[in-house]
Amino acid sequence: MARPLRLPPAGPGTLDLAGAHLPPSTHTRIGGDWYDALELPDGATLLSVGELTGHGTGAASGMAMMLGAVRGMAMTGTAPGPLLACLDRLLDATAQPVLGSAVCVRYRPDTGSLLWARAGHPAPLLFRGGTGRALDAPAGVLLGATSGASYGQAEETLEAGDVLLLHTDGLVPGHAGATAVRQLLRLASHFAAAHTAQDCVRAVVREFGEQERDDHACVLVARVTP
Repeated sequence: MARPLRLPPAGPGTLDLAGAHLPPSTHTRIGGDWYDALELPDGATLLSVGELTGHGTGAASGMAMMLGAVRGMAMTGTAPGPLLACLDRLLDATAQPVLGSAVCVRYRPDTGSLLWARAGHPAPLLFRGGTGRALDAPAGVLLGATSGASYGQAEETLEAGDVLLLHTDGLVPGHAGATAVRQLLRLASHFAAAHTAQDCVRAVVREFGEQERDDHACVLVARVTP
């Protein structure tokens, strides 16, 4: 089910947000997927989506640790690239080896500027005027894959009515990579007709939520308020 995310009252240029967790078709232990939105002290908004390998209480507790670290570092003003580098060091220091992927997006409503970084994760998709595309992705390896990794950053400028979609692997059952992106981009016309981020998430759930799914998946949609 689509779930709106509560941030301060919306105005022109701010983000209307909604997300959803799509569970697997058969009983599977809890996974390490998350999506999150956080208002920062300077008025910016941080969006993050990610996942850890594994299932069960270990994955759930690891996910909680990661999300807490993301929120804490973002509140201190850490930019997305350095933030992911810190997460990589955090995973490298854990007793149980684990891999993770994530994307972190920092949006400033006063300028429409978007600064983002990713760690082995699908790039956000930008929908504008009835068409969509994946953002050009900066370099960034999986979290925990190598010691001392650094993460590049990319910038984008959003416009009123733009829709940004972040997701974890497995959102499109049976497809990954470029094939999954093509499937998601077919929703462009639905997003163009949508009035809210929640409408957009509902369109995603209608399209992919009822299909057979082997693992957990998350989707987060941000729509720039006209």
